[in-house]
Amino acid sequence: MVSVLKGAFVFMADLIREISIPCEVDFMCVSSYQNSTVSSGTVKITKDLNVDISGYDVVIVEDILDSGLTLSAVVKLLEHRNPKSLKVCTLLDKPSGRKTPISADYVCFEIPDEFVIGYGLDCAEKYRNLPYIGAYDTSYMQRKEG
Repeated sequence: MVSVLKGAFVFMADLIREISIPCEVDFMCVSSYQNSTVSSGTVKITKDLNVDISGYDVVIVEDILDSGLTLSAVVKLLEHRNPKSLKVCTLLDKPSGRKTPISADYVCFEIPDEFVIGYGLDCAEKYRNLPYIGAYDTSYMQRKEG
């Protein structure tokens, strides 16, 4: 199980508690938002895996599949490391935001085109600790910055 930090850590913690077969856990820190509510289009890997995944069945655990740019970069990177299999599990899928053709193998919820926070998802590193997922009023951030 590979969790994409930081947003997926809460979902990953709940998910692995429901898995009854032995599994290993590792983390990658990848970002394309850089404190904005819109993807920058540039994917930055700030923490890579600590283990060799060649020959492993790997599940990438993602918080939200939106533009697909971040996930596409992660999938491409991990495919070159020769896993036995590679699947994607996402808590939230926002197909209307897709900028590249990619889909998840496992989707918990499909959501409309809204910026969401809570349950690990953030806005400028805030609100990850909310015990629920809610739509964020982006006009609030614009008023605050303006």
